[in-house]
Amino acid sequence: MLIRTPAILCSVLPNGEHGAVVRLMTADHGLAAAYVAGARGRELRPVLIPGNLLDVEVRGRASSQLPSARVELVASRGPWLSEPLPSAGIGWACALTASTLPEGHPYPLLHDSLASLLDAICHAPSARGWARVLAGYEVLLLREVGYGTTPAPPPEEPWPDLLARLDRQGKAIANRLLADRARDVMGSRAILLDRLRRISGE
Repeated sequence: MLIRTPAILCSVLPNGEHGAVVRLMTADHGLAAAYVAGARGRELRPVLIPGNLLDVEVRGRASSQLPSARVELVASRGPWLSEPLPSAGIGWACALTASTLPEGHPYPLLHDSLASLLDAICHAPSARGWARVLAGYEVLLLREVGYGTTPAPPPEEPWPDLLARLDRQGKAIANRLLADRARDVMGSRAILLDRLRRISGE
């Protein structure tokens, strides 16, 4: 197996002394896991940041081993990780994708929607501009994996109603998609929701 494709990096898990296992969201191959040698070295550390857009080459090895990947940076989300709200938004969107989608199943609409969400988080003037996009992405993900028929949030939904919607969707995600992993993954969402509520009075 040899795949060359653009990908959104969703998670990085250190593996061994120098490497890491990454999960990559691709348009044609869905979520893919692969081993990156030297991932913890100086050259690759700034490349392997969740949310980054990469060019990847994934090469299959023995059937009992993870594929290996070579990665090249296309666009970095690093500059936004020093800002609390964008950092929390990027972290949650990537953790949700990496934790809930089955590997090897193409979800081209989810891939494109995740890319649009990350762009919105990085370039919208404030979180009010991208929180609705985030809510829409969660609705789409739930629908794509077979849970729920909730419509996307309306364009002019008041901010308190949007926050209440995000609360409801969080319960659905935790109960339906994450099961025994909810505590680990939903922690990043709790941080995000807390930060979104703080801007309610603006």
